[in-house]
Amino acid sequence: MPTSPDQSTRDQVIEAYRAHLQAMADGDTDTLDDLLDDGFSLTHITGYQQPKAEWLSQMRAGRFVYHKVDEKSVTVDVDGGTAHLVGRIVTDATVYGAHAAWPLQLTMDYARESDTWTALRSVATTW
Repeated sequence: MPTSPDQSTRDQVIEAYRAHLQAMADGDTDTLDDLLDDGFSLTHITGYQQPKAEWLSQMRAGRFVYHKVDEKSVTVDVDGGTAHLVGRIVTDATVYGAHAAWPLQLTMDYARESDTWTALRSVATTW
């Protein structure tokens, strides 16, 4: 059965999201840099809104080490060239020396740039 254009677009956004999660788990800041908009921000569970460059710098310095990211669920709504994704994950990470498995809900906004979906922002909360 062929995939509908709407489902195909949602699948593209999910593919970009999963590439983001894999790059986090791999500690691949170069790939994250490519996947995230220059103005990207990550709002942590503490409420701190961290700019992309600062987050990637802290990953490179070992302050954020993602050991494993386990996807639990994902939903996507697409409206033309923008998309809103909500994903639930369990993140095994060491953050500023504290190691834990965090159940996180990531609410992410994407924009299509040519044929690529780029993350504009991510807000992490617990679930």
